[in-house]
Amino acid sequence: MSEEAVNKEDQAAVPEQPVLSEAAAVMAAGGEPVKVTDAAKKKGKGKSIPAGIVYIRSTFNNTLVSITDARGGVIAWSSAGKAGFKGSRKCTAFAATMVAQDAARQAVAKGMHEVEVRVQGAGAGRESAVRAIQSAGIHVTLLKDCTPIPHNGCRPRKRRRV
Repeated sequence: MSEEAVNKEDQAAVPEQPVLSEAAAVMAAGGEPVKVTDAAKKKGKGKSIPAGIVYIRSTFNNTLVSITDARGGVIAWSSAGKAGFKGSRKCTAFAATMVAQDAARQAVAKGMHEVEVRVQGAGAGRESAVRAIQSAGIHVTLLKDCTPIPHNGCRPRKRRRV
């Protein structure tokens, strides 16, 4: 037999299969499709977030910076303890600068370039944290002090007698 005759017999023996989509082909092959886990979805780069809000909480013992989108979902955060400071070094202005730079770098990597800053507390790192955010390449549109102020608050302790 010639080669052409052998090819025609092989083609006649195998019925022609209809063209299937990729998903249908995988199902027909018997294997289950590989599912993408939730962790893999979260790892992938999401949408670029151009504007957001920076919350700086500067206490006498620590400085916390969290950067959120406009709806309040946290995009990046940092604290003096996370930056590697311990004890009394956490409440310094230098620690606040490092904390704000760390959080700002994370936000810039996700596409943020414009923020409004809300500062809370009376710690040493208030101004230095705002300067660090500006130096990281983020444009500050609004600076607001959200420190809670008591309107005659709770009753003070009794007076000391000497």
